[in-house]
Parts: sequence; C-alpha cells; structure tokens
Amino acid sequence: MPIGAVIARYLKRFEAADPLWFYLHVSCQLLAYILGGLAGFGSGIFLGARSHGIEHSSHKIIGIVLFCLATAQVFGGLVRPDKDSKYRPFFNWFHLLAGCSTLILGILNIYKGFDILHAAKFWRLAYSGVILTLLLATLLLEIYTRWCMPVAKRSMSDTVDNNTSTVVAVAAMEV
Repeated sequence: MPIGAVIARYLKRFEAADPLWFYLHVSCQLLAYILGGLAGFGSGIFLGARSHGIEHSSHKIIGIVLFCLATAQVFGGLVRPDKDSKYRPFFNWFHLLAGCSTLILGILNIYKGFDILHAAKFWRLAYSGVILTLLLATLLLEIYTRWCMPVAKRSMSDTVDNNTSTVVAVAAMEV
C-alpha cells in the first residue's frame, strides 16, 4: 500500500507517466486491499473464532477500522467525481485523509501483530527496514519534486497536492 501511495504522489507529476501512474496506483492499492484487507480481515475472524478466551482488543479494533477505511477507499474510487466537478476537492481530501490514516494504522497494527505473535526480532527489524527505506525514498522524492524539478514540470494545481506533503510528513513522524 505505501508503494501505491508513493506512485500517486510523485509519478503523476511527470506528464509522460499519465495515465500509467493511475493504473499502477490502483493496481497496488487493490492488491493491498485483497491481500491485507480481505485476507487479513478473514484471517482475523478465523483466528478469533479459534482462540477462545484470548482477546487482543486493540489489534482487533484497529483491524476493523482499517478494513472500513480501506473499503471506503475502494468504493470511493469507484464513484469519484470527474476532475472538473465541484465535489472533486471534497473527494480529494477524503481520499488523502483516509489513505494516510490507513497507512499509519496499518503500520501500527503490523507491529501490534508482531507483539501478539512474539515474533523473532528479525521480522520486526526487517519490516522496520522496509518502512524506513520507503520513508527515505519518499523524502528524497519530495525533495526532488519540490526543489529540484523545474517549475514548468510540476503539477501543483490540485488543491490537495499543496498540503499533502505536510500531512504525510507529520503522519510519517508519528510512526
């Protein structure tokens, strides 16, 4: 899911990547929804039913919220307004906030799952390495698109794009 978010945030700024960036973004997010959302939610229900007397309420609640947010994102994508619609800015803000929330809660819930499973330190370190690598790539792309890319190539007309980096940076710092 984070890769799909990075694709949407940075690849769309290159005119030559249109509409490829959109199809890559949707593909990554749908794959994440199927594997993480549907399979994860189904696994949670299955394991919860087989674990009588064992309760991991915070992990469970975060998982339910994640499933609801991700499902809202999928259905929101199906009914998104046209680019010139007066409702498009509202959709963009919803999509941004729900997407950032999903990313942050997803990362948090994976760490909670490591704690529940008493996973070996290797898994926590490996996952942390992947997340930090994605965070570093995002930071480098942000620097490049903000300060190194010629102004003519930037696509900053979207109202969400002007504030997205601040929201993403604050969200990333909370993780």
